[in-house]
Amino acid sequence: MTSTGTSLYAEHIGERQRKVEAALTSAGYDALVISSGKAFTYFADDQDAPLRETGHFAHWVPLRGPSHLLLLRPGTKPRLVRVAPEDYWYEQAPLGAPFWADDFDLHEVTSVEAAWKLARANGRVAYIGDESELAKSNGIDTSALNPSALVSRLDWDRSLKSAYEVACMEEAQRVAAWGHRAALAAFDKGASELEIHHAYVQACGCTEEALPYPTIIGHDEKSAILHYTGKRTQRDGRVVLIDAGAKHLGYAADITRTWTRKECDPDFRELVKGMDKLQRKLCEKVVPGLPYPDLHAAAHVMIGDLLREVGVLRVSGDDAFEVGLTCAFFPHGLGHFLGIQVHDVSGRQKEPAGGVVPPPAKSPYLRTTRTIAEDQVFTIEPGCYFIEMLLREHKIGPHSELVDWAVVERLAPFGGVRIEDNVLVTAAGHRNLTRPNI
Repeated sequence: MTSTGTSLYAEHIGERQRKVEAALTSAGYDALVISSGKAFTYFADDQDAPLRETGHFAHWVPLRGPSHLLLLRPGTKPRLVRVAPEDYWYEQAPLGAPFWADDFDLHEVTSVEAAWKLARANGRVAYIGDESELAKSNGIDTSALNPSALVSRLDWDRSLKSAYEVACMEEAQRVAAWGHRAALAAFDKGASELEIHHAYVQACGCTEEALPYPTIIGHDEKSAILHYTGKRTQRDGRVVLIDAGAKHLGYAADITRTWTRKECDPDFRELVKGMDKLQRKLCEKVVPGLPYPDLHAAAHVMIGDLLREVGVLRVSGDDAFEVGLTCAFFPHGLGHFLGIQVHDVSGRQKEPAGGVVPPPAKSPYLRTTRTIAEDQVFTIEPGCYFIEMLLREHKIGPHSELVDWAVVERLAPFGGVRIEDNVLVTAAGHRNLTRPNI
């Protein structure tokens, strides 16, 4: 990392210390222990599942691996205990001199037991992590295991990104863009879903396990499956939807593009072009103070208007949204918070102390119901899909005549379209983190 990046990280840690001290005081605790996570072995097996470090641990330090501990106390340098067991089955790479080391009271031990001895503190101590039984056996009170008031406060803090976090996410965007460009080039040559996936991973320079989520690469009708992760070997798809990201120091990029070939129906190609234009307009609407559900509702209206333009609907977007038609074509939320987790925390949180802002009745899957605020990072990902199980009720319902079902039948084999960018909210509006790269 450059000296600028190291400086940003030091500022990030200083802000984390101030925030955690305020949160501990508010919740009535003297110290906090956060673990990186527990190694998990599949049932009746001897293979470990891939580890995703605890989000609140990763918020402080990009140290991979299970069982590491972080002890946080007001007025004291954060203590980081790295567990590096002696082991000849798996690589135990030396820590070296990472850029973050000087920001911690750093210790290395060979056992979990030794780590907990170094992570003990006086007074009332809280714990965050998934090793609750281990925490209790080391003196943490049951009431202090993942206490909701403290976790809510820290979740809220995670929704506002520091300059260091934004820099990490920008680098993740650049890496993901390499993958998307390589994936498009493979698609243009007639590659299969599996071959496109391989092109993506190779361009990103990482293993599939190192991606923030499994790639979604769907040809034709499979592009209408929102979380499709199959990788077919048939070649020469007419449409491809590529939803794939990358990570840098634990922070994610989450980007979706839909591409077509000349063999695709001209109206579906217009749908893809219109969705890209529509998505850009939605990004332009991002400003502090706007409730995210209002942006989501605007997306429904705009998608309805686009469907009318390509001949699917016979009414305006406003009318289609009013009677619930657009929900059959756009069944997911417009976007979600992004950061250490792809679907980052507190998207529906009411205030720092907790509480929930429920999604609109028409949009139960909307993950973000907060009011847009400076330093948030979230996705903007409108989509339109031809999904038989969702369209079925409207085909026989009271508003059936508002849809040209012959056009639906013609376009359905091409699946769906989604365009997704990652957006940083600024004081004056927003900055698109994705478009400068792809």
